[in-house]
Amino acid sequence: MRGLVFDRGAAKLVDDLSPPEASERETRVEVIAAGVCATDLALRRGYMGFAGVPGHEFVGRAIDGPLAGKRVVGEINAGCGECPSCIDDRSRHCATRTVLGILGRPGAFAEQLSLPTRNLLEVPDHVSDDAAVFVEPLAAAFQIREQIALEPHMRALVIGDGRLGLLCAMVLELYGVEITLAGRHPEHKEWLPGSIEHVTGWFEGDDSPPPETFDLVVEATGKAALLERAIPFVRPRGLLVLKTTVEERAPLDLSLAVVNEINIVGSRCGPFDVALAALAEGRVPVEKMISGRYPLDRAIEALDAAGSSGTLKVIVDIERSA
Repeated sequence: MRGLVFDRGAAKLVDDLSPPEASERETRVEVIAAGVCATDLALRRGYMGFAGVPGHEFVGRAIDGPLAGKRVVGEINAGCGECPSCIDDRSRHCATRTVLGILGRPGAFAEQLSLPTRNLLEVPDHVSDDAAVFVEPLAAAFQIREQIALEPHMRALVIGDGRLGLLCAMVLELYGVEITLAGRHPEHKEWLPGSIEHVTGWFEGDDSPPPETFDLVVEATGKAALLERAIPFVRPRGLLVLKTTVEERAPLDLSLAVVNEINIVGSRCGPFDVALAALAEGRVPVEKMISGRYPLDRAIEALDAAGSSGTLKVIVDIERSA
């Protein structure tokens, strides 16, 4: 089986991977397409000492199981199914979970993958393959709504106008939140509804006081240095949601968070069913964010392109590469 393999910082294409074995609790999936994520780029640089097949944003076709022959997407955290977290439907926090293409489970940059059958959702016919690739990051954006109460006319700042930041801004806007998106790429404004204000220059200079503060601040830059700089932008007793996971340790002075009694919320993976429904209803126009696409045998080029400044989503076409 063909696929892309990382080994502690090195990337190579191989054609001798073992396909997943049939299992009573798991479904094998033929991968149609996969998206390149910032986490994939970090794993390539050696994050977590990763070795194996990366990739966790995908759409595929079930080979076996109850969804055989159907297009599917899949939640990436595979819990043990028996611990209190799994029984309480919190398998994303199972202590012994594997994570597709990230931790202990081969990922989507290969011709086939395997996930627990309970992790898979069928993709509606009118949702394109390209749109379905966005379900995982879009679910992460919807997770904010799962964790905090969003109210109409709440004022929010999303820091970071890359892939995840754009999705977070568009999702929050669905709930009547007044959004300012701060980033480095003025050209990304064209992907946003007119109701979202896009600003640049707020985080590129010195640590000058913020021009204004917000009820809610979402940090989605992927930059460790900006975690601390986000805090002054939160009004007293406001909310700071952290979406960034980073390779390096982030220096943090939390004194202002204590003084202003700021609530800090860590936010990671989210509800796939909600994200898939939003795509089916056309509520979040994700396909226009695709910057490029490559066949599997050019997956290393796809990684290089995805790491270029200003690039949004790069797709690797697995099925059409066969």
